[in-house]
Order: sequence, then C-alpha cells, then structure tokens
Amino acid sequence: MALPKEPRQKMINLMYLVLTALLALNVSAEILNAFKTVDGSLQNANNTIESKNVDIFKSFQQKLNDPKTAERAKEWYPRAEHAKQMSDELYTYIDGLKLELKKAAGFNPPKDTTYKEDDLEAATRVLVDGPRGKELKSRLEKFRNDILSIHPDIKAEFDRSLPIDLRMPKSNNEASRKDWSTAYFHMTPTIAAITILSKFQNDVKNSEAQVVDFCHRKVGEVILVYNEFQAFAGTNSQYLMPGQQLEITAGVGAFSKAAQPTVTVDGSVVSLNAEGVAAYKTIVGGPGTYTKIVNISFTKPDGTKASIPKTVQYTVGAPTGASVSADAVKVLYIDLDNPLTITGGGGKGAEAVQVGISGGGGSLQNKGNGQYIARVTTPGTTTINVSTEGKTTPFTFRVRSVPDPLAKVGASKGGRMRVNDFKAQAGVRADLENFVFEGVKFTVTGFTMVFTGAGFPELAYRDVNGFSFNSVRDLIERVKPGTSVTIDNIEASGPGGKRNLPPIIFNLY
Repeated sequence: MALPKEPRQKMINLMYLVLTALLALNVSAEILNAFKTVDGSLQNANNTIESKNVDIFKSFQQKLNDPKTAERAKEWYPRAEHAKQMSDELYTYIDGLKLELKKAAGFNPPKDTTYKEDDLEAATRVLVDGPRGKELKSRLEKFRNDILSIHPDIKAEFDRSLPIDLRMPKSNNEASRKDWSTAYFHMTPTIAAITILSKFQNDVKNSEAQVVDFCHRKVGEVILVYNEFQAFAGTNSQYLMPGQQLEITAGVGAFSKAAQPTVTVDGSVVSLNAEGVAAYKTIVGGPGTYTKIVNISFTKPDGTKASIPKTVQYTVGAPTGASVSADAVKVLYIDLDNPLTITGGGGKGAEAVQVGISGGGGSLQNKGNGQYIARVTTPGTTTINVSTEGKTTPFTFRVRSVPDPLAKVGASKGGRMRVNDFKAQAGVRADLENFVFEGVKFTVTGFTMVFTGAGFPELAYRDVNGFSFNSVRDLIERVKPGTSVTIDNIEASGPGGKRNLPPIIFNLY
C-alpha cells in the first residue's frame, strides 16, 4: 500500500501493517482494541479530508462568480466534481461492505447492535469465498484508472503518486500470495477487516482531495495576469544631508493581492500600505555612504514561495559651507598622523570635493567619508586646497614639531619629595603635558642617577638602560631625609626619534 506524505497517515498505515502481522501470532483483546483505535483514526482522517474538500469547493464557487477566473473555473470545476462523484460512490460502496461484514459477525439491529469483533470466519465468507473481495479490487482499480483519465494533466501529475495501491501484501501463505482477497481477508478478525476497508476508504478520499486540489490550483494559476515577478526596492534619494529623511520603497513588480509580499529592511519587518508597498522611513545620520539590506518574500501564482534580497545604497553629504577643520588644532605636527575633516560648499558632500596640499613637505591620505590624514615634514606653513565645481579655496595651517616631553618621577617634575614616596616609584617617565593629541607617547630609554647628601658620604651614581629603577634599587633603598637625587642624561624615544630631556633633581625629606 502507498504511504502518504502526511505524518499522521504514515503513522496510521504503519500501525495497520504491524497489527496485521501480529494477527498471525495471536488474536488477543489487546490486538482487537488496537485495530479499533486505528479504525477510529482512519475515520477521523477521512472526516478531515472531507472538510478540506468542502472548503475547496466553496472556493470554486467564488472563482465561478469572479469574472477574472470564471472562464477557467468553468473548465476545471466539472473535473473536480467528477472526481468527487466517483469518490463518493466508491466510499459508499465500501460502507456497504462494512455493514455486510458486521451482519455476518452477528450484527442484527435493533435486536442486537453488537457483533463479534474477533470472528475469523465472517470476512472469509463475505470477501474471500463470496464475490465481494474480487468486486472490491475491481472497483478500486476502476476508480484509479477513471480518476487519472479525467484529464491528461491529472494523469501526468498523479500517475505514480495516487494513493491507491493494489499490490499483493506480503504473506507466507501460498494461497495468499496468489489471490488478493485471500491475502487481505482470509481468517481475518471482523474488526481487522473493517479497519482494512477504512484504510481503502482513506486512500479513496486522499486521491479525491489531491485531484480536487490540483483542479483548484489550475484555476488559481490564471488569477494573476502575469507569470514573472520582479521585486523592487528604491529610495526617495541616493544623496541626502544630515537630518533629512530616507525613505525606502519596496515590493513586487506587477503587484497583485494574490502575491502579498513580506518586506524586511535590515531584518525588521516593514508593513505594507494600501497599494501593497512597504515604505521604510528613517532619519539619516552623519556624512558617508551607507547600505540597507532589503528582503522581499512573496507567493507566486503556482503557490510556491520566493524570496529576493535587494541592496539599497545611499550617500549622506556634509552640511552646506566649504570648510577644513583640524580634528586636533589649527596646527599640523611633524611626524604625526594629523586627522582632518574636509567638506564642500554649495550643499556638496565630501565625495564631490577635490583636495590637495602644498608646502611643509605635506601629503594627504583619503580615508573616505570626508576624513583625511595629513603628514608634514618641514616646519613653517602648509596649505590645504579644496576644490568644488571648479572653485578652489585655500586653507593655511602652521607646521610645528611635536614639543619635548618632560621627565617625571611619578607625578613630580622634581623638587621636594618624601623619602618613602620616592622609594615607592617604579622609574622615570616622559610626559607630554597639555598636548592636544591624545595617544602620542614618548618612552624613556636611558638616564643617569646621582645620589648625594645624607646616606651618601661619597657621591654615588649609576647609568640606567630603559626607564625602570630596578637596576638602582639598592641605592634607592639607602636614601634618607637630606638625600639629593639628580636624574640626568635622560633620553626618550617618540615621534621624530630620540629626544634629550632636561635633568630633574629631588630633595628628599
């Protein structure tokens, strides 16, 4: 037998196969109850399928009344009705077989409304010894052939998938392998035979549902007058200024309400307006080029889903008024990366501006979005030239060297310091006090320490590599109130190379 795609139906049919196998071992109350459960599940499944078919035929009526689909519906509605008529007739015939089986097993209303569910002879008499078994197989075969013959498209679609499978079930009995009725119904308990008949009814209803749905979809395919989709996504402008509103419009070309799109912008769902179009709005930020990812999902006429991603790019320009500003100060420093922000006038953004530098041994590196790095080598002045639409505006900057840092021990540049505070220090550091650039550093690479006064009857000194006091810690531990410590020959490395720093003197107390 064919196993349908629906998980529920797969479960039911697998249960049926297992229970049939168990019959060969023993007909227990548990097995009979299990068959009753499977039969009930099959009946519920049949009712669900019938309810779905009713809904489809209601939709057919709407399509018949709609001028846009009436012509196509008139073509496919009779074919769907024909499939339903054949299904109803065979379903009713199998219901009659069930009643015969029950009567053969003692069902005799109103006197007796029960029957022997474990009767092993009723199914044999009715469906094996009598003509009903062969007749059932013949009618199932005819139903399959007739429903596939309704239209060539139906045959092409379901020839190999229609859930009417009349192949012989596996059996160890020689007679059962030769005769279809014997294989299914010989010495089968009445409730098991009824369950098998419910299974065939389920196959019939499933076949009807598939064909009716196919006919309905054939009408639906032509509801839309187009068969190609083109998703679109666009902006109200690709060039904006800070504070202006960006609007993205996205949807499906040749839009139809039968293909309502779902639109997301950077992952967020955007609702559709009355025209079925998604309009996304946001206030743009600072100057630069930006990207929004728009995804458009929609339903094709054949019912399949499609999803198309779109990339929307836009540029935010700088505010009106040509200007050049140094991000640090109106000075460019030698051997430093001097950050500049350059914008154009007349409502033009940085992307519409040409920039050059002259004097001071200067060069410019464009970092994008109006951001530049200026490098200079010669003290004096340099000029930044900004050109917009053929007009050039010069901006003059002073060029200076980075100042020398100050040598410090802790936070002190020399003078009086407590003995214990001095002993607690780690070394000498170079500090650029109040320098406008953040992150510019000098590192002390060497110095000489001279100890005199209390604790040092003779002058003591030592040369140190690096910044640390570790190599002179033994001398530092000898200091006491009245000791003088001179730190001289201080070298520091930083922008522009090495610097020689002034000495610092500490009088300890």
